[in-house]
Amino acid sequence: MHDAASGPAPSDAAAWSWSPDANVFVGYNYQQREFADQSAFESQNWFMLHGTKPIGRGTVQVEGMLSLEPMTMQPIGSPQLFQTGESYQMGPLIDRQHPHDLLMELGATYRRPHKRIALIGSAYLVGPAALGPTPFMHRESARSNPQAPLTHHQLDSTHITPGVLTGGVEVGTLTFLGSWFRGQEPDENRWDVGRPWLDSWSVQGKWRHGPWQAQVSGGILHEPEWFEPYDIPRITVSIEFTGTLQSHPFAATLAWGENREIHAILDGYLFEWDAGLTSRGHFYGRAEAGAKDLLDLGFPDPPGFVSFHRISHVAAVTAGYLYDFVEAPWGRLGLGGDATFYHVPENMVDYYGTSPHSFHVFVRYRPRPHDSMTHQH
Repeated sequence: MHDAASGPAPSDAAAWSWSPDANVFVGYNYQQREFADQSAFESQNWFMLHGTKPIGRGTVQVEGMLSLEPMTMQPIGSPQLFQTGESYQMGPLIDRQHPHDLLMELGATYRRPHKRIALIGSAYLVGPAALGPTPFMHRESARSNPQAPLTHHQLDSTHITPGVLTGGVEVGTLTFLGSWFRGQEPDENRWDVGRPWLDSWSVQGKWRHGPWQAQVSGGILHEPEWFEPYDIPRITVSIEFTGTLQSHPFAATLAWGENREIHAILDGYLFEWDAGLTSRGHFYGRAEAGAKDLLDLGFPDPPGFVSFHRISHVAAVTAGYLYDFVEAPWGRLGLGGDATFYHVPENMVDYYGTSPHSFHVFVRYRPRPHDSMTHQH
């Protein structure tokens, strides 16, 4: 009989270990602004399978991730005041969060310990570059919130990049990574896989200790938006906590990101949290502020000319509550709702009014805690 204390049996050590994860919101989204209220019945969702297997002296990790948002969200995206990023039908998206591609992630990472360090290498057909904090859909501080951060495209928008090669080294609690990837945002066809093209790069330093992790990263994105064909340097700093506070689950993220665009420098600041008030109840929220190119977005200068764009400094505060009313072996169902209130800069008052707001009501599915995995980049 094999002694568990002595480690896995040879047959077990060579086997794959699989872990599923998912997050599915189905609900109503209402966004109020001057002259142009918007609403939608929609679903933000993703489904993931993560596998690990010892190979040689190291371990291989494979990840696959799908989203049905091309079917469950409007083609132009989910209504969201002041949100920008990507395009639709030859124009930039404004007040919309784009749906994700059907294939959100597919790739593998190999980690091999060597003396006092570990070597890391990964290749993704679609996946994350070493740039920014943990993507919002995987952060525990954001898992109860159906709405993407307004700062998404200043922090973690490279999580769904078609074509990524990453290498690095792990030394104790520190990890140093570099990525080579395609800088262009995904195209409008949400059903295909964009052509991998390695034209951008990033570097990242990460620290992890217990429930804490932090990162500093920077890179050059080659012409991410076709309607403004310029390279964008991006810098990000973040610290995340995923643990307990007074014996209750608690997760929080504090982050700053900056896009140094040719027309302006756009900074974004984010603080978000998810606090388990009871065994089934979660109080979540988000506070953020950012510089947005809303008035002049999509109007590039003629060749040889560069002008500064009019920038709008927006802010938003969200507070919500989610209660898991069903807990079963197949997962958890929760009922939730939230409200967001916005600060409108002076140059946008005529278009948005002085006190726009939004709210969501939804049902959320997630696997049980012991069935789901903690996904990290």
